[in-house]
Amino acid sequence: MRQIILDTETTGLEWRKGNRVVEIGCVELLERRPTGRTYHQYINPQREFEQGAAEVTGLSLEFLSDKPLFAAIADEFLAFIDGAELVIHNAAFDVGFLDYELSRLGEHYGRLADRVTVEDSLLLARQRYPGQRNSLDALCKRLGVDNTHRQLHGALLDAQLLCDVYLNLTAGQREIGFGGAEDTAPGSAATVVHRFDSANTGARPRVSPTVDELAAHEARLATLRKKAGGRCLWDPPAFEAV
Repeated sequence: MRQIILDTETTGLEWRKGNRVVEIGCVELLERRPTGRTYHQYINPQREFEQGAAEVTGLSLEFLSDKPLFAAIADEFLAFIDGAELVIHNAAFDVGFLDYELSRLGEHYGRLADRVTVEDSLLLARQRYPGQRNSLDALCKRLGVDNTHRQLHGALLDAQLLCDVYLNLTAGQREIGFGGAEDTAPGSAATVVHRFDSANTGARPRVSPTVDELAAHEARLATLRKKAGGRCLWDPPAFEAV
């Protein structure tokens, strides 16, 4: 599955008042793993910022005056996200602005929904942490994502932070430890891998867990279920549970 973690910065809070997108940042995931591919673009909005918006981003119309217009980067941006699932924090805000920008280019550009699906990480956070603050900064603190370098809002930086937040928010399995390099060195006590080939005709060894190991395993699964919202990858399918 291909996902794009996306964030935008804008000249104000409401596209219906003519506010524009000034920055887009994207991080690509493939099967929930960062690929290293990103998309980042500053955009000339051809209008001034609303009061407060420039302070949040640290951007100015002077800085953006030599940056390309949205029309010049639209095709490249759409090619990057095409066919993916977008993960956006407070998706209605960003989607509204991007659909507005596309509408200014002509009907043939359509809407984001014609090209992608959207997952709103804010709604996921509210489901998991009802009644709590679920801003990106609050989630970073709650989930142990380091955001100490975030002094201002920036689209690519916020997309990178949201990537870590989203992976933690949706998969407690990321915390599983399988041991460090010292545990897997040849000849170490923890090395339990045996190689078999077609010439090996003997019976393959069967290792059964002890009662204590089973108890520890179940305790670990209980922790993962709590973090993952009820189930984890090691649970049997629902129809097998009795």
